[in-house]
Amino acid sequence: MNALKKLNPYFLKHKWLLLTGGAFVIVSVVFKLFPALMIRNSFDTIARVIEEYKNGAVRDETVRWELIRYGLFIIASAMLQGIFMYFMRQTIIVMSRHIEYDLKNVVFDHYQRLTQRFFKRNNTGDLMNRISEDVGKVRMYVGPAIMYALNTGFTIILVISIMISVSPKLTLLTLIPLPFLAYLIYRVANLIQERSHAVQAQLSNLSTFAQESFSGTRVIKSYHKTPWFFAKFKEQALEYRSVNEKLFRVNAVFQPLMIFMVGLSTLITIFVGGKLYMAGEVSAGNITEFIYYVNLLTWPIASIGWVTALVQSASASMERLDEFLNETPDFEGGQFNPTKFRGHIVFDKVSFSYPNSGIQALKEISFELKSGQSIGVLGKTGSGKSTIAALIVRQYDPTSGSIFIDGVDLKEWNLPALKAHLGWVPQEAFLFSDTIANNIAFGMDNTQLNEVVAAAKSAGVHENIIEFPNEYDTRVGERGVTLSGGQKQRVSIARALIKQPEIMIFDDCLSAVDTETEEIILKNIKAATQDVSSLIIAHRISSVKHCDQIICLEDGLVIEQGTADELERAGGHFAELIALQLDPSIEEN
Repeated sequence: MNALKKLNPYFLKHKWLLLTGGAFVIVSVVFKLFPALMIRNSFDTIARVIEEYKNGAVRDETVRWELIRYGLFIIASAMLQGIFMYFMRQTIIVMSRHIEYDLKNVVFDHYQRLTQRFFKRNNTGDLMNRISEDVGKVRMYVGPAIMYALNTGFTIILVISIMISVSPKLTLLTLIPLPFLAYLIYRVANLIQERSHAVQAQLSNLSTFAQESFSGTRVIKSYHKTPWFFAKFKEQALEYRSVNEKLFRVNAVFQPLMIFMVGLSTLITIFVGGKLYMAGEVSAGNITEFIYYVNLLTWPIASIGWVTALVQSASASMERLDEFLNETPDFEGGQFNPTKFRGHIVFDKVSFSYPNSGIQALKEISFELKSGQSIGVLGKTGSGKSTIAALIVRQYDPTSGSIFIDGVDLKEWNLPALKAHLGWVPQEAFLFSDTIANNIAFGMDNTQLNEVVAAAKSAGVHENIIEFPNEYDTRVGERGVTLSGGQKQRVSIARALIKQPEIMIFDDCLSAVDTETEEIILKNIKAATQDVSSLIIAHRISSVKHCDQIICLEDGLVIEQGTADELERAGGHFAELIALQLDPSIEEN
């Protein structure tokens, strides 16, 4: 229960719903007990009439109306009980939905504040399960578990109090099977919970496999692996059916077990109650009253085990949520928020090692990107090029050294203010399952279509878009699956250009386009960013040859730095790349 104590602030926030719901529970329980009294009076009246008939007395016609009155009271109490049960659910269950809403928002907001290291260490499926399945189990505690616990508590206290006042002996013997029922239900509920977890886990595996199959359908078909994937899916589906069958077998025990225990209590009531009636210790109405009470107590007693299982499950889920909620971001934003932004970047002996793998990506890197200038970064795969971009957009903080923007350490910048001035095109273009226009205008408010078109033209993707039947209203599917790699990259470039930022970062974002298209895009980008500080990361010389300054990286170290002409004359790594990439004779050989 320690983990569940953290929900107390949510109960306090919605205390009026909880208190009102508790009052409705008490009233509904009172009306639930009222029919027992009417049933007892009815049977006592009938027994009295039978005795009078045996003694030769004339039957009183008023008895008929007395029984009718008892029946009407029973109907009225049942209706009032139903009304207050409705109010009970409308308060306590609604409260649980409010808490679920609050908790999901808290978890999602916390996810948003966590840094890149957290998301690399945890898989997406686990993140989704915690915000959906675990929050859902916590909701079952704050809603149904509390509602049934209150209902059970008040029902047991009131019913047993009335039963003892009538006959302590009959009460004791009648209730003997019910504690065993509670224990058995508790064991069955735990078994159901375990097997339900297995069903959910296998359903998650099945869903993940299906999602990957649908997402990678082009690759699957090109390698003709459709039969293999069908067989694998069938295998996963059979396993899902198997774990479901195990769950259904346990569920099949639940209802017969309740019926058996209730029947046993009823038999005891009739047998013992009959003896007590013959001895004159109880009336006939008391026996029927006790049978009603036994049936009334069946679900509350059985629900003790169910509620206990819900509480245990919610406690485990809350611990899982706490595990993530206790995670702290690797860094927090500062307070610096200037009125004017120039885009002057300085790397001062910056080194960086990735926290999850320990790989050192950068080793005392130093360079300066002056406001309005451009710098190109070349290097082999794994040389540390993308790490420079990740540090500027502050996905990570340097292990050592400092990064300054406009003379202020990056750690002191207010993150939303900083990122409002950054335009970043990542290496892997990510598009949302939305229209092309909305993907380009992502993060912008009140964007006009003409601005979207202008950005698309600068990115060289306008001609492709207008060929689609719905043009800019074309939906790109999950992760932009309906577009080619080059089209996705160019839409991503348009998304950055439409912001008109003061710093542009292009992280190898033209690798999926041909040289001719690249030339057109670079020309447009240069025109659009002529007064903007831009950093272009690439593998190809053609992508950076127009830059004011070029850096060549190898194993996290700067091995060459200067203008394109200076580096070409130096005859080093840059000159070798020119020979390999731009000399037609070498390509032919």
